[in-house]
Amino acid sequence: MNFSTLIQTALEEDGAARDVTTLSLVDPQARVTADILARHACRVAGTDVAAQVFTTLDASLEISIAIPDGKDAAADDVVLTITGAAASILSAERVALNFMQRMTGIATATKSYVEAVAGTGCVILDTRKTLPGFRELDKYAVRCGGGTNHRMGLSDMALIKDNHRALWASHSNAATHLDFAVAETRRKFPGIPVEVEVETFDELHSALSASPPPEWIMLDNMPPAMMREAVAIVAGRCKIEASGGINFATVREVAETGVDAISIGALTHSVKAADLSLEIRK
Repeated sequence: MNFSTLIQTALEEDGAARDVTTLSLVDPQARVTADILARHACRVAGTDVAAQVFTTLDASLEISIAIPDGKDAAADDVVLTITGAAASILSAERVALNFMQRMTGIATATKSYVEAVAGTGCVILDTRKTLPGFRELDKYAVRCGGGTNHRMGLSDMALIKDNHRALWASHSNAATHLDFAVAETRRKFPGIPVEVEVETFDELHSALSASPPPEWIMLDNMPPAMMREAVAIVAGRCKIEASGGINFATVREVAETGVDAISIGALTHSVKAADLSLEIRK
């Protein structure tokens, strides 16, 4: 992973090259070893990015990753060790932790959701509700947690949602003719997979009447009983994603309806940062 521009921007934002506290108080010749510690059990993500932060500021720093991305840390485990100039380590500390705490938080939350649906055959998807500029990192962290990435951006897949449906209906005088919308999308972008968001069974039947049907149907804010009926209607003709209002308390029940995937925006838009800290060895 190489995110040199993003890392450089973050270091400049933090003023790492002019850390007045460190420049005032720390001997520039001092060398130390410091550890990044997990303060609670977590699924690790962002070690390579944190390492790049330190070496971007000071290429002479030596990095040792004790627990790699995608592996679990227990409370008080050493995740990563840095050896070299004390001043450089202190000046890069906050930026390195900012990246790693967010990514580890995403990976840890994703792991919890994946474990909650274990055995159902349902996968946990992320969304595009990511921090601007951090999408690749956010989605990488989801993979570290065992989740699956939805589309990376608007060009990867056509996703016909409620606003698209409304504007299409207004333009085409075909309020529920989603089969025509699917056909038009494929005509303009052949080879691009198509997903249609539906809220009613009428919309579901309309989307399925496309020939061939869309690759995916998204069931938006449907209760589990309605989802089960939708799964029976689709009968394997395409994949089914459940979305909207699903949380950790309800995700298992949704998975057991037979849907293929559940998208959880909270993985990235409401992430709770992991508690990690950097400690200099005595």
